[in-house]
Amino acid sequence: MQIFLQLVASGVAVGMIYAAIAFGYQLTFATSKTLNFGQGEALMLGALFGLTLVPFTGYWLMLPLVLVFGFALGAVVERLGVRPAVKIKSEYGWIMATIALGIIFKNVAENVWGRDDLKFPSPLPEEALIVGGVRVLPMELMIVAGALLMMLAVEIFNRRSIWGKAVVATSNDIDAAGLMGINTRKVITLSYSISAMTAAFAGVLVAPVTLTGATMGSVLALKAFAVAIIGGLESGLGVIVGGLILGVAETLTGFYISTGYKDVPGLILLLAVLAVRPVGLFGKAVIKKV
Repeated sequence: MQIFLQLVASGVAVGMIYAAIAFGYQLTFATSKTLNFGQGEALMLGALFGLTLVPFTGYWLMLPLVLVFGFALGAVVERLGVRPAVKIKSEYGWIMATIALGIIFKNVAENVWGRDDLKFPSPLPEEALIVGGVRVLPMELMIVAGALLMMLAVEIFNRRSIWGKAVVATSNDIDAAGLMGINTRKVITLSYSISAMTAAFAGVLVAPVTLTGATMGSVLALKAFAVAIIGGLESGLGVIVGGLILGVAETLTGFYISTGYKDVPGLILLLAVLAVRPVGLFGKAVIKKV
């Protein structure tokens, strides 16, 4: 039982990283029905940018600078990759554009920081804590707390601020929001900025417990996309639940069966959800009148 609880604790930390990235997918899809398929590269660039700053600022002062960097990066992605496709009502242009930008960002990272993986210094002690008989790394606790606080902050922003309410209105009905005087183009840009900001923040959260490099975001983003589909692309709660399910399933499978099969449960769950409930576990089916 102790080993089982240990695996669950590790799975929760992994799952919250997936959830944080998937939360970014949910933000952009809600406002524009588009996704940033370069989300993994936003995570990677956030981690590498943070690694560059850490020797000069320390970890805690580095965090707000990475958030600003991620925010600006998201605006660039929306302006160059998404807006032109949305303007001409292209159904697939934004997919290829965001993938292309992701490849460009990866190549830039390889040329600036190199191809080798780098060690990100941990801001917390690396000695495990004993919590209820389970050994937990302080950084794993920080990952869970940081991801939850980040999503809570975005939710408070959406409920309390003028721009946040504009995001909610655009998510509910972009055409009606436009008729009410809301600049939906700026709202979509804002959603992409917040999305990339959350990914960059996730990057500096996960970097101390893994290696930092140009390829670190690819697999994480792919699994986060599966989490978004499982939980529901328009449900914040769904991405949290989906992330936890996938993270725990991976760690349990890797230990009890084989590490070679740890990715299988997530794929099986993804296929099952798509077959039974395509809108996701917490998604809502919408009937549109034509």
